[in-house]
Order: sequence, then structure tokens, then C-alpha cells
Amino acid sequence: MDNVSETSWKQLPHVDVRINEVEPRQGVLDLVRRLRPQWKLQDVQMKRFTDGITNQLIGCFVGSLQDPGVILVRLYGQMTELFVDRERELEIFKLFHSHGCGPEIYCSFQNGICYQFVRGEVLDDLRLHQPAIYRLIAAELGRIHSIKPRGGGPVQPCLWSKMSHFLSLLQENICSGQQQQGRSAAELCWLPSIHTLAAEMEELKTHLLQLDSPTVLCHNDLLTKNIIYNHSEGGVKFIDYEYADYNYQAFDIGNHFNEFAGVSEVDYSRYPGLELQRDWLQVYLQSYRRSSGRDAAVTDADVFQLYVQVCKFSLASSFFWALWAILQWRFSSIDFDFKRYALARLNFYFEKKEQYLELAA
Repeated sequence: MDNVSETSWKQLPHVDVRINEVEPRQGVLDLVRRLRPQWKLQDVQMKRFTDGITNQLIGCFVGSLQDPGVILVRLYGQMTELFVDRERELEIFKLFHSHGCGPEIYCSFQNGICYQFVRGEVLDDLRLHQPAIYRLIAAELGRIHSIKPRGGGPVQPCLWSKMSHFLSLLQENICSGQQQQGRSAAELCWLPSIHTLAAEMEELKTHLLQLDSPTVLCHNDLLTKNIIYNHSEGGVKFIDYEYADYNYQAFDIGNHFNEFAGVSEVDYSRYPGLELQRDWLQVYLQSYRRSSGRDAAVTDADVFQLYVQVCKFSLASSFFWALWAILQWRFSSIDFDFKRYALARLNFYFEKKEQYLELAA
């Protein structure tokens, strides 16, 4: 996984256009005219994808979405710059593409980016339980986790810095900003105190640092809508790299297992059972080791050790996205029940905390 095309690292074109979020068509056509000058604008069709809960995503095409050359235009959601380092996102985007693991990015513009459409179908939550599907996902994630940093230098996991950033934003913009936002005490009573949240983070950090989970290139947001299955090619690709960065191996897997519960209607009865997890982890470890140039043989002890790490880091995933959802509840204009989502994540975190932290490899 070390051969990287230098063309992937050329300066990304930037188009000085800002697209109106309410009436985006004209701004999108301005981009299309530059990126696909051979297209007749009157023939351009647009499809709005509604799966996302932080951004708008619009597909532009002539003919069919499955034809080559389709452009995806992503408009950044309101205030998402608080949560996402856009320059880092572009670097990681190019890194995925340079290793054949992600689409090509075409350009950035004032409030978004344009990139290649990945052909296939977005998975639904129930299909994550199908062995033929989840084994593809496990193998692909193992391949991605083997990608070395550009330049080969040491990297730090992003988990604790991002979580600390979220806590700082909460303290600054919820605690100190209540009166300005006109929120009553009753509207905020469901929130744990900043002191409680900070103490939980420190307890998690102390425990998880002892596990020595490797730092690898992670997607960090591997929910079903970010997995594209191509039936004809028999493979999967991952999309949407807003939160992708180097992070703990077990966090990325534990986060994916949490996503079996879904987003719009969180249902933890869909969390993968022990046998599914063991099979998933077996396939993953074989792929990860093979892609890293090592012996792909995996023992039951190897699988169980990773299982324990994944359970523990799944707590960090639940806690991380609970903080994120609280911030989205505070800032986002998207029509989504972020409060309910935050509570679902927090409740599952506290429900599983003692059980998972007591596990021993």
C-alpha cells in the first residue's frame, strides 16, 4: 500500500463560487460548466441525496447516474467548520484516492467540494448482518488501515484532541451562550454537566491508553450511508471523509459496530452479536496483515484480543458522537432530532461502560 501517485498531490483547483443552500441550481451549474465543458447545460440533471444529516449532496449527470463522469457536489452544513478541519479533510481525501480506496476529488469552492461519484448502491442497516456483505467491509477496512502516512513519519491519534475540542465548544457555546440563545433551564436539563462529561473523557482516556491499539488511517464515521456496494464488481468502497484521520484501530471498528444500530431510528438490538463480531474480526485481521505485507495467519487469541479492544473503544465512539450530537443540536439547521440521537448514544455508553471496561484479553 505504499505506491502513491504524485499526481494525487497536485494543488487542488479552487473555484471562487459560493452556492446558495436554498436555491443551489445556478451555482451548481457554474461548477459543472467548468468541470464538464462538453456537457450541454440544458441536458444536466440533478439528484439530491438526502441521507446526510450535516451536508447537502447533489449529483450532476447527463443520461444516467451510473454513467461515467457524474459529479457530486457537496455543500458544507451550517457551522460544520466548528467540527471539521476542511484542509485536513482534503488531504485525507487525496490519500484515500491515491491508494485506490476512494473517489477522485475535482475541486473545492467557497462552501463545499466536488468529487467523483462512486457507482453502486448505498447499504441499508439490515444488510450489515449479511456475511457476504460484512466480510467485504471488514476486508476493505483492513486494507485502508494498512495505508502508511504520506512521508512515513509518526502520527498521533486524533481521538482525544477532537473530543477535547468538542468539550471546549460545549463549554463556550452552551454553558456561556444559554442566555444569548434564549434557551431556558428546562431546555438544557437533559445535558450532563461539563464537569461530568470531562471526567468521563479522562476516565476513558486513562483506561484506553493502556490497550496499545495501533494508530492507523481510519474512516471514523463508517455508518451504512458511507458504504457503497457494487454488486457487479463484488466490492465495497467507503465515502465521506469529513472525520477520517489517523486514529486508533479499535476505535474505527468499534465505531462501525455501533453504527449497526442505525442513525435515524437508533436500535441497539441490531448491534452485532458475538459470533458475527468474531467472524468480522477474523476477516479483518487477515486483510490487515496481508495488506501490511505480513503473514495473514490469525489465531483465536488474536481475534479475542482485538474483540476486547474493540468493545472498549466502542465506548469512546458512543461518547464521541454524543458530544457531536449535542453540538449539532446547538448549531445545526438540519431537520434531525439531534437531542434524541445524543441521548441514545449516552444511554448506551453508560449501559455498557462497566461491562466493557471489565473485559480482559
